[in-house]
Amino acid sequence: MTQIVLGIESSCDETAAAVVDSERNILSNVVLSQIEEHAPYGGVVPEIAARAHIDHLDRLIAEAMAEARVDFDDLDAVAATAGPGLIGGVMIGLVTAKAICTARDKPLIGLNHLEAHALTARLTNDVAFPYLLLLVSGGHCQLVSVTGVNQYKRLGTTLDDAVGEAFDKAAKMMGLGYPGGPLVEIAARKGDASRFKLPRPMKGRDNCDFSFSGLKTAVRRALDSIGDQANDQDHADLCASFQAAVGDVLADRTKRAMGLFEEQHPGARRLVIAGGVAANKAIGERLSTITDRSGFDLIVPPLGLCTDNAAMVAWAGLERLKLGLTSDMTISARARWPLDSLAGATDKPFTGAKA
Repeated sequence: MTQIVLGIESSCDETAAAVVDSERNILSNVVLSQIEEHAPYGGVVPEIAARAHIDHLDRLIAEAMAEARVDFDDLDAVAATAGPGLIGGVMIGLVTAKAICTARDKPLIGLNHLEAHALTARLTNDVAFPYLLLLVSGGHCQLVSVTGVNQYKRLGTTLDDAVGEAFDKAAKMMGLGYPGGPLVEIAARKGDASRFKLPRPMKGRDNCDFSFSGLKTAVRRALDSIGDQANDQDHADLCASFQAAVGDVLADRTKRAMGLFEEQHPGARRLVIAGGVAANKAIGERLSTITDRSGFDLIVPPLGLCTDNAAMVAWAGLERLKLGLTSDMTISARARWPLDSLAGATDKPFTGAKA
């Protein structure tokens, strides 16, 4: 029998609601971006984000339900992000889901936001387990072995900044605006990637971890060397050099993880990329090159489902509902919630916006 789940996402600066069924039909997927509210500050302001969730979430849920042409009585469960993320926003989404479930006597599924990203390719591409996941966004940079629902092993993580965060900070240093990722990519198209000799942190290491703080510092030093006379071409060259360095690091670390993954799961040559940085074409081409050479299939969900959205939350809720993995009303919002802790792994040190 077809099951239907309402998904709610509010972990950062997107307020979202969606309805998805167990036949992989996205019946609705409503996302409200807060970019304009945060742009003057050059990054996400938690208080502003939380207030926007309060102002808009109820309306977006109503829109999602109306677009899907379902009533609350038609739902089999309500899924909401319970962490990790900005704690104010996570609390708003989770409390809203609890209220709906209490009023309508529906099962609640409190989800790890990273698990929703990890399972998106199963919604869009029906990808079989196991597969290797590269999660790259403003708050995350991880390589994860996905062997089943609730079964995750982190192979590598960033030791400092997430890759999307590094893009935003580089853009801010050059005065390009926010969000930085798309603006750096646009400027890089007109730049010379060989002009600035930027470092490739962690490249060649035996592990699969990342580090971007040194690269960010190198951008600052490059700007200082140019001085106040920096022009658009200087910025374009620096953007191209920075983007190339990031691409080299991601390709090197991912290739290392692919080798480890294949040792553990012979024949399962599947790499899934999720997160907003997946939209960067230059980085996508670098990753496509290494998968082609290694015989891996590269799976990238549509961009609208790589960035934060509620359809991925609803789908992950369906995956858990099928296995009877629901939550009780005591589940709490979490600012930090490592994905591999769901499988009982020991937490690794990690710093970043959303671990």
